[in-house]
Amino acid sequence: MPGHIKLVKGLADPDPSEFLVPSIEMKRADQAKVYDTKKSVWIPDPKDGGYREGLLESGDLEDPASKCLVVVGHEKFTHKASEVGQVNPPKFEKCEDMVNLTFLNDASVFWNLKTRYQAKMIHTYSGLFVVVVNPYKRYPLYTHRVCKIYL
Repeated sequence: MPGHIKLVKGLADPDPSEFLVPSIEMKRADQAKVYDTKKSVWIPDPKDGGYREGLLESGDLEDPASKCLVVVGHEKFTHKASEVGQVNPPKFEKCEDMVNLTFLNDASVFWNLKTRYQAKMIHTYSGLFVVVVNPYKRYPLYTHRVCKIYL
C-alpha cells in the first residue's frame, strides 16, 4: 500500500482534521499576508505558464484596453488590463468552496488549489462539484471516521 500512513487493524483511525480544515496557525499566517484592496493583482508568468502576484502601480483595471504597470519584487511589467486579475482578500486563503471567492479568475482558482494542495487539503468545492488534486500519497481521508463525519 503506497503512502506514508499505514492503517492498523484494531486501532482507531488517525485524526483526519489536518487534511480537511486549515489550522489556526495557517489562518494567522495567511492573515498576515501583505494585501491592498485596489493594488494587489495577478499577472501571467511566461516562464512557467502560471501567475505571479504583484502590486498595481498605474493603470485602470475597469478598462480592458488600458495598459497596467505592475511591480513584482523589484521588476516592473506592463500588461493589458484584460490580462490582469485582482487578488482575493487574505480571509479567502485556502477557501473550501471557491464559489465564495470575491474575484473568481483563473489565477485565484489556481492559487487556491495550489495553497490547499501544499497544506495537504486536496479536496476543494466549486459549487456542487468537488475538485480533487491527486497527491499520489495515501492520506487518512477515506476511513470510517471520516465517513461518520459526512453521513
